[in-house]
Amino acid sequence: MFIEPQYNKDNCNGWIEVICGPMFSGKTEELLRRLRRAKIAQIKMVIFKPAIDTRYSEYRIVSHDTNYFPSLSINESKDIIKNSQEASLIALDEAQFFDEGIIEVLETLAIQGKRIIVAGLDMDYKGLPFGPMPKIMAIAEYVTKLNAICVKCGGLGTHSYRLSDRSGLVLLGEKDHYEPRCRKCFYDSSIS
Repeated sequence: MFIEPQYNKDNCNGWIEVICGPMFSGKTEELLRRLRRAKIAQIKMVIFKPAIDTRYSEYRIVSHDTNYFPSLSINESKDIIKNSQEASLIALDEAQFFDEGIIEVLETLAIQGKRIIVAGLDMDYKGLPFGPMPKIMAIAEYVTKLNAICVKCGGLGTHSYRLSDRSGLVLLGEKDHYEPRCRKCFYDSSIS
């Protein structure tokens, strides 16, 4: 269970929290839960998403359950720093789509005493580490790995299985293109 760190006004150390897992595991919903708690505490925050993700909204992070928070869409990770100077908390959704410069940006913000919450897929549809997520997880103080439920056997859904035969690493979609699978069902289907 994740124990949310508390700010200490006498200590300005920042930190990085990561929420990861496959599609349909509740990553964005967990991010939204943490943001709602910060809002209640009146913590100044700013939320970012990659401009490529327009599935639900261009200016909101939205969970599959349609819960949302307003956000800024950006094309490059360097835009995060200039748009977050007044915030104590910086949140990122769909972090697997950010460029590799995100690592330096997150380190810079944490050194400045910011709390950073990052949500994203840890693996792509081939079961391989996705984008900058492995490096983000490596520099994070806290990592929460969520699981879905395998649609084939009901086991622990750890992988995002692509239903279509479209190639290319990025294929934005929902249940029309992906479903959660356990390791065995994922690899059994990939081999056939």
